[in-house]
Amino acid sequence: MAPTVEHDPTLWRTIDPTRIEASMRQPLDADVARDWHLVLTAQGIDSRLQPLLGGWQLAVPAPELEKAVHELQLFTAENRDWPPLPPTATGFDNAWFNACLLAALALFHNITRLPNTPFSLRTEDWLHAGNAHVAAIRSGQWWRLATALTLHSGPLHLASNILIGGIFVIRLCRELGSGVGWFLLLLVGMAGNFLNSLIQPGYHQSVGASTAIFGAIGVLAALNARRHRLRLTRKWTLPLAAGLALLALLGTGERRTDLLAHLFGFLCGLLSGWFIAPLPQAGPRLNRWLGLLAALIIVLAWLLALQTIR
Repeated sequence: MAPTVEHDPTLWRTIDPTRIEASMRQPLDADVARDWHLVLTAQGIDSRLQPLLGGWQLAVPAPELEKAVHELQLFTAENRDWPPLPPTATGFDNAWFNACLLAALALFHNITRLPNTPFSLRTEDWLHAGNAHVAAIRSGQWWRLATALTLHSGPLHLASNILIGGIFVIRLCRELGSGVGWFLLLLVGMAGNFLNSLIQPGYHQSVGASTAIFGAIGVLAALNARRHRLRLTRKWTLPLAAGLALLALLGTGERRTDLLAHLFGFLCGLLSGWFIAPLPQAGPRLNRWLGLLAALIIVLAWLLALQTIR
């Protein structure tokens, strides 16, 4: 007996998307079509992706049609609210607190410019003790990786980091919490300076928080890529455009700015943000401890730096 049309395994039936979800229509988006194809393959159901004008359609052998529809309905129901929306800002990030820390950075810059500081140091002493001198870093003076982030070559360099970079710092702290945000800023800034010291010649010197600022932009780019529902290409454009604008501004700064360090900071931020994005939101206790740890690292770094000029 010849098989009926409905049970003929040589016939293929197109899956109607409205049977999977009422709001869906043909043709399928490429991502949806690929996901459905992988789901059916995992369930041992043969399927074919067929191109249409403006998209795709999915076909299965006629005997497998109902089973395929059932599996896709289950898959869609289980993943309807995935990925989850990015976490909302918590109560322990404080824009005023973060603004005060940025103001403290500006205050420290002014202190280093005073003719007579409490430590009887000249501006040249601060820069000599704390800049990211490649040869000194390679010789073991790790604290320069941190102290260089707190120094600036002049008013334009400082203003760029405070006024423009501060926007990204505050945004990062709203995403992760103030303590986590500042600790991560310090971490990626130091990592960027370290990678820079591996590339630059021994006589090279640099200062500025811009390495950490670019790190913040990289972290935000990675968070957007992994946490948000919008497409990767659309989410990447904003942080990348911001990074290019900041790079252009800082690239016209004074002689101590270091574009390669900025790039390393950005890349370190991307890597860090990519790994922390899936982690749960840090609570207030962890934020306090990490914020305190970041402050202690800065204080320790400067205590060690000042010992070199005593």
